[in-house]
Amino acid sequence: MSRRRSLGPKKKLALLVGAATVAGGGAFVMATTSNASPPAATTRSAANSTVCQGLATALGNNERFIADQRANPDAQSQARIANREAVVAQIKVQQEASGCAVGESAQGSQPAQPEQPAPSQPAAGGQEGQAGQDGQAGGGAAAGEQVCNGSTVTLSGEAGAPAASSNQFPAGTKLKVTNLDNNKSTTVEVTSVSGSCVLLNNAAFEQVREPGKFLIRRAVIEKVG
Repeated sequence: MSRRRSLGPKKKLALLVGAATVAGGGAFVMATTSNASPPAATTRSAANSTVCQGLATALGNNERFIADQRANPDAQSQARIANREAVVAQIKVQQEASGCAVGESAQGSQPAQPEQPAPSQPAAGGQEGQAGQDGQAGGGAAAGEQVCNGSTVTLSGEAGAPAASSNQFPAGTKLKVTNLDNNKSTTVEVTSVSGSCVLLNNAAFEQVREPGKFLIRRAVIEKVG
């Protein structure tokens, strides 16, 4: 007959301690694994993020404006350039905060469509001719007329009360911008020049944008005054 060996109290205690150590070690490994830092977030680009595309478009519009001012300077160009350079810096801060590629630039606004000249209507006092020289084809649009057809709308990055900037309309022109994706509208006055048909400053853009978006793809723009 085989004898069954019985374990003494000391051996039983040693086995229990060893098992607890192994279990504790496994728990430590699991805890270490669960507390490991997640991988760093991937930088987004305009190609795969609406937020980044809007910021890239805003940056591109401002950079284009700066380039135009340097190519065709006037007495106010230096002040305009300094203002836009500050705006560019702010947009880059927004790109970094949104996880976008800092400095990524795109020009998403469509060029303005040239107006058809009205038959047998000479320009009054040469104003239409001057508008043509300034590239402000939209300046001759009648109140209530839809303008900037096909243009996307983004923000200029400028602070202050709700306003707009434009390369089509002179200061003092009032424009109504409607976001067709949420049916929100804002009516603003053009206060400065930009590199696009219409750019809304930060306050005006907040009134019509969808949460988390910096680009309005489907917009209706009307000249109202």
